[in-house]
Amino acid sequence: MHTNNADTVDATRSGAPEVDTALETAALQAQLDAAARAGGGRVVVPAGVHRTGALRLRSHVELHLEAGSRLEFVPEPDLYPPVEARWEGAPTVVHSPCLYANGETDVAITGLGTIDGQGQRWWDAFRHDRESMVYPRPTLIGLHECERVTIRDVSLRDSPAWTVHPLLCQDVSVAGVRITNPPDSPNTDGINPESCRNVRISDCHIDVGDDCITLKSGTERSPERVACENVTITGCTMVHGHGGVVIGSEMSGGVRNVVITGCVFQGTDRGIRIKSRRGRGGVVEDIRVTNVVMSDVMCPIVVNPFYFCGPDGKEPHVGDRRPYPVDDSTPVFRRIHLAHVTARGVHAAAGHLYGLPEQPLTELTLDDIAVSFADDAVPGQPAMADGVDLMVRQGFHVGHVADSDITRVRVDGCDGPVFHVEHSPTLRRGEGRGDGVRDGD
Repeated sequence: MHTNNADTVDATRSGAPEVDTALETAALQAQLDAAARAGGGRVVVPAGVHRTGALRLRSHVELHLEAGSRLEFVPEPDLYPPVEARWEGAPTVVHSPCLYANGETDVAITGLGTIDGQGQRWWDAFRHDRESMVYPRPTLIGLHECERVTIRDVSLRDSPAWTVHPLLCQDVSVAGVRITNPPDSPNTDGINPESCRNVRISDCHIDVGDDCITLKSGTERSPERVACENVTITGCTMVHGHGGVVIGSEMSGGVRNVVITGCVFQGTDRGIRIKSRRGRGGVVEDIRVTNVVMSDVMCPIVVNPFYFCGPDGKEPHVGDRRPYPVDDSTPVFRRIHLAHVTARGVHAAAGHLYGLPEQPLTELTLDDIAVSFADDAVPGQPAMADGVDLMVRQGFHVGHVADSDITRVRVDGCDGPVFHVEHSPTLRRGEGRGDGVRDGD
């Protein structure tokens, strides 16, 4: 490793011995700190395997991984001291992220090398020995309250938990990154901006064991309500994962001004997925999805305000289909627009789009949507909510939707009606093709 500033010396290339089996935590951290004290610079990780514990990134310092380098984070809990953060949207103490920054400016992680979280041991403990875990698992990259963040070109793999977690950050760019976690690895989301502003995610390939990209803004347990806003997601490929691009369920601060375009989803459980529940509050608004192609997904489009997972998810009021009083804890979904979307090889249903009885989903637009089903479709639950049965080759299920438009929707191979519509008298339906419409009560 070396630091690039006015006087660069690369010790690994000047004949100094290198011990592959030794932890390099202290040496790497010293170089990051030295670059920061010098006013900034670049710390270079050369080709080879470099084993380390948690590292703290600094302002105006770029951590650059050369092609052929691998930064391996040794799975020993003592190497990841506790820090204050959020876990599932609530403030708590967690193991330090593998690469961690808090309150820094101009933080960069770049290069064609690999950052390996060595997650297997963490996943095994979570599955089989959770009592031994004093704190929640580390994320691979956790950047908290930072400004001007850049993550570019690196390969990220086997994260202990979430892979990239910017929290309360401004001006975040993630580009050309490849994320690979096994499909069965628990909670290994790809990129999860939480309560961040001005986020750009582009040209990434994400193949993970949970949601590929998720936008969050804390829960009702967060001390302050900070929106996640002004987000663009372009040119990305999402593989496996529970959802392609997901909003929620931690959305108490709100999520707004989001553009998702030019993406491909392959084998994700759900495609575009918005989820919350009573008690969370928050507003999801001004979401635009265009030019997206999906294949082998269970359900392409889901809006679910009855989400039953996580703390309090099993409380009776969460899944109750009767209207409740509207207050600050009532989630709101509005101005959500999807156009030019193709989904082939669908299994369960073409879509599941619901508002609450007391707070309908409003100003929804579906236009130029084409869905076809897999020949060997497998039953699945389109939305994780009480009262939603396993389905196979079903059309759009729509309920409590108001002042909205559905036009140019084609569904091929559906077993039954293309639309099953409940409690949505102001939903306008234009031209489309399929097997018919069934209106409920």
